[in-house]
Amino acid sequence: MVQAVLLALSVDAFGAPTDRLWYIAPAANWNEALPIGNGRLGAMHFGTVGRERLALNEDSIWSGEHYYSPTPSMRENLPEVRRLLLSGDYRGAHALAERHLALPNDPRYGHYQPLADLWIDFPGAEPVLDYRRELDLESALSKVSYRQDGVTFMREVLASAPDQVIAVRLTADRPGRITCDVALSREKDAIITSDAANRIVLSGSTPFGGVRFAVVLEARTEGGTIRKEGERLRIERADSVVLVLGAQSTFRRPDPLAIASAEVGRAAAKRWDEIERAHGADFQSLFRRVTLDLGSTPPAPRPTDERLRLVRAGASDPALEALLFQYGRYLLISSSRSGTLPANLQGIWNDSYKPSWFGDYTININTEMNYWPAEPANLAELTEPLFTLIEKLRPVGRLAARDRYGCRGWVLSTRTAPWATSELRGTPNLLFNDAAAWLSLHLWEHYQFAPDRTFLRDRVYPVLRESAEFYLDFLVAEPSHGWLVAGPATSPENTFKAPDGYKSALSMGPTMSQQIVRELFTAVLAAGEVLGGDDAFRGVVRDKLAQLAPMQIGRRGQLQEWLQDFDEIEPQHRHVSHLFGLHPGTQISPNRTPELAAAARRSLELRGDGGTGWSKAWKINFWARLLDGDHAEKMVRELLAVSTLPNLFNSHPPFQIDGNFGATAGIAEMLLQSHLEAVHLLPALPSAWATGSVSGLRARGGLMVDIKWADGHLTLATLRATSVERVRVLVRYGPHERMVEVTKGEPVIITLKTFEEK
Repeated sequence: MVQAVLLALSVDAFGAPTDRLWYIAPAANWNEALPIGNGRLGAMHFGTVGRERLALNEDSIWSGEHYYSPTPSMRENLPEVRRLLLSGDYRGAHALAERHLALPNDPRYGHYQPLADLWIDFPGAEPVLDYRRELDLESALSKVSYRQDGVTFMREVLASAPDQVIAVRLTADRPGRITCDVALSREKDAIITSDAANRIVLSGSTPFGGVRFAVVLEARTEGGTIRKEGERLRIERADSVVLVLGAQSTFRRPDPLAIASAEVGRAAAKRWDEIERAHGADFQSLFRRVTLDLGSTPPAPRPTDERLRLVRAGASDPALEALLFQYGRYLLISSSRSGTLPANLQGIWNDSYKPSWFGDYTININTEMNYWPAEPANLAELTEPLFTLIEKLRPVGRLAARDRYGCRGWVLSTRTAPWATSELRGTPNLLFNDAAAWLSLHLWEHYQFAPDRTFLRDRVYPVLRESAEFYLDFLVAEPSHGWLVAGPATSPENTFKAPDGYKSALSMGPTMSQQIVRELFTAVLAAGEVLGGDDAFRGVVRDKLAQLAPMQIGRRGQLQEWLQDFDEIEPQHRHVSHLFGLHPGTQISPNRTPELAAAARRSLELRGDGGTGWSKAWKINFWARLLDGDHAEKMVRELLAVSTLPNLFNSHPPFQIDGNFGATAGIAEMLLQSHLEAVHLLPALPSAWATGSVSGLRARGGLMVDIKWADGHLTLATLRATSVERVRVLVRYGPHERMVEVTKGEPVIITLKTFEEK
C-alpha cells in the first residue's frame, strides 16, 4: 500500500501524555513499534496507516529440546585445572579447560522465535491529518488515531490476561467506512488454513524437537460483510471490526489448536467493552499500585521520541525518567504472569528466528536483573514464573553438580532455556558456577519483602540449603592464606592480564563468586534461625563462612575483581561483577563498610559511565547504594540518551529488556532502601528531582511506603504493614534515625519532627 502523508497533529486527542508513550508518525521499524503483552502472548504494534502490522509472540515458541551432557571428563580434570590456576599457570589451565570444561554449541539448545505476523491492509492513499500513535501504560492499550478523507479512524490493540487473547478494534466516526484485508503470515515452518468464513488458522512447528503451535484469528463486524479470499479475510463497508487472536503450543497443551480455538471463541462472543473492561481491571490491579512524580513535563507536550532527542542534546526531563520507571513496571506485568515462562532477554517480544544470545535466560546477570524491580516496585507475584523455572532447573542442576563437579547440591552455569538445560556454552570464558546460588537468593528476597514462614520453610530454605551444599563441597583452600575459594570460575565476562601477559578469564576465587557464596551462606543462616533446627548443617555453613576469602582493595584504590590484583584487559568492561556485594548484595555500604564502599566507588570511576544498556542500568543501582543520587540520576540520563530506542526499549545493542528492568529497580533504590535492616527514606535523591512524590513502594519486613518531598527535603512519609501484623523497624533519613512500630491497619506518619521527638 502507498504510505499516507502525515500533515498535522492533535496533541490532545488522548489527553495529557504523562502516563503514556506517544508519537506523531507510524513506526518505521520494529524498534519504534509499541509492545503489548499478557505475560504469555505479546505483540509489537506498528500503526502504519495503509498496512497495519502486529508482530506476534508467544512465550513458548522455542526451537530445541531438553538434553543433558554429563561431561565426566570435567570432574576428572577439575583438580588439575585448579592446581594450574593456584600455581599461576593460567595459560595451561585455559588449555585444559578448553578441552574438558566446556561443551560445543548444540542446536538442541534452541532459540526463542517469533510466532507470526498479523496484517491489516486498508485501501486508498489519501493524505492523513491529526495522526497520533500511543501506548497508554495504565490501561495497557495501544492506540492509533487519524483523519482521512473526512473520517476519523481509530485502532485499539490489547493483550488480555483474563481472556488469554490479543484483541484489535477498528472504528470510524462515520458508518460503513471500514474496508480492509486481514491476514496471518510466518516466514517459515507454518501453513495457513481456514475453517469458517470469518476465521484464519496458522499452524506450524519449531525445529530440533521444539513445539507445535497454532494461531487462531476470528473477525467480527458491526455492519458490512466478511468473506474469505484465499488465505485472507476480506471485510467491506463495516461500521466497526473486532479481531480476536489466540495461540497455544505443545509446550503446555497437547492440542494447541483446540485450546486456542476455544479461547478465541469465548472471547469473540463478548462485546469489545467487556473484553476491554476485564483487561483494564486486571492490568490496573497491578500497575496502579505505584505512582511516581519526579517533576513536571516539558512546557509544551512533546512526543516521546522528541523528548528522547532533547535528552540526548543535554536537556533535563524528570518526567521522562518517571515514565521510564513506570514503563519498566508495564513491561514486567506484560511479560511475566503466573503460569507463563519468565521474562527472557527480550521479555516476550522478538522478531528474529535467531535472536542475539538465543533470546534465552542468561543467568550470569540478565535474568536476575529482569526481576530486580518486582519486589520494591510492588509486583511481587510476577516472580512466580522465575520461581517455577528454578524448581524445574534443580533436578538437572543436581546432575551437573554430581557429574561435572563431584559435589552435592545443584549448580548452573551462564545460561539456560525453557527446556531446563544445564548449559556450558562453548568456551571456558563463560564458565560461571554461581547462577544457581544467585537465583536462589531471589527466593530469599521474596521472603524478606513479605515474611511468610510457610513459604520460607517449603520453598526458600530447601533451595538455599541445596545450593549451599554445592559450595560446601566445591570450596577449596588457596595456598597463600588458607582462605576458602570457589573455582575455577570467571568474573563474567571479563578477562585479566596474567603475570606472564596471558589473557585469562579463569581464576580461583574471583570476587563475585566469593560475594555470592557469602550472601548465600548468610541467607542460609538467617533463614535457618527463623525456622529453627538443622543445627549441624548450619554449624558447618557458619564455619565455612568464616573461612571465605575476604574482599580486598587493590593498588589503584579499587575493589579487586580477582583474588590477585590483576589488570583488566578491558579497563571499561561492561560487566562490573565484583560489585555484586554492593548491589544486589548487602556486603558493601557507606554506613557499615566505608573503606569497601570507597573502593567500590573507585572501581566505578575506573570503569566509567559507558557500557551496554543493562550495564548503565546496573550502575544506577550501584550509585544509589553509594548514596550518590546525582551520579545515579546521571546514569538514568546516560541510559536514556545513549541506550534507549525510540519506543523506550533498552538497547544493548540490540534490544535487550534487562536495562528497562534494571532502570526501574535503580530509580526505586534512589527513593527507598531497606537492605540494611532499616527503612532508608530518599537515600539517593538527586538535585534534579527536587520536588516530588512516590506511593506504593515496598520495603523489606512487610512494609508499604509512600514519600513526599519538596526542595530536596522530606516532607512526609507513610509506612503501612502489609504482610505482617506488627513490625518494629529503624527509619533513617539523612543523619536522622528513629525506631518505630508499625501495626497492620494503623499507618505510621513520618515527618522531620518525628526524628526530633523524644
